[in-house]
Amino acid sequence: MTADSNRLIFVYGTLKRGFCRGHHLEDQTFLSTALSAADYIMYNCGSYPGLVIDKLQGVSIHGELWRIDSQCLKLLDEVEGVAENLYQRGSIRLIQPEIAETVEAYFFQGSVDQLPVVGNNWK
Repeated sequence: MTADSNRLIFVYGTLKRGFCRGHHLEDQTFLSTALSAADYIMYNCGSYPGLVIDKLQGVSIHGELWRIDSQCLKLLDEVEGVAENLYQRGSIRLIQPEIAETVEAYFFQGSVDQLPVVGNNWK
């Protein structure tokens, strides 16, 4: 795999193992459970969560760290509605595991004004 086709992704909701979209990562490499820095808030968007950056009131979010290939990245972009601007992929800072490589996550792009805060773990 080239560096371009080998990405680290942090998933925190329906893409986690055992959840409804977890099967999209079945043939990828699960690395570990993970914990973000306390710079994020997760909202309940109904049947899925939405993560946003909030460095003032943020909390550490529980999720999973995966190494994925370029084909999976394209699929996840489709699943997460990147072209429709539902989510955008961006860098996320993890505190566990400590890792020097860039890690990406999907950040919710919609309004969170009327959405309830989930907490730190989508269950």
